[in-house]
Amino acid sequence: MTISQTLLSNTEAAALLGITPNTLKFWRHKGRGPAFVKYGESARSGVGYDPADVAAWIAERKFASTSAYSPAARANAKPNVRRSADVSA
Repeated sequence: MTISQTLLSNTEAAALLGITPNTLKFWRHKGRGPAFVKYGESARSGVGYDPADVAAWIAERKFASTSAYSPAARANAKPNVRRSADVSA
């Protein structure tokens, strides 16, 4: 078995994610979605997805409620950084 046989095709990865292959291609172009392997240097070279990377990408997007991924929740999750104006001299 070769390495490329252990990787998922674009179509297989898209099916696992419940999206179309074209959506996954678009995400790749925009730098979104799970990590992928490029098989060659040319634009026509194929890509593959490690099943573990797809599973990890899905796991990173699990939330307990819709408010957990809201902009406000993400803003509150950031560490408090003092601005120079906030620091007393």
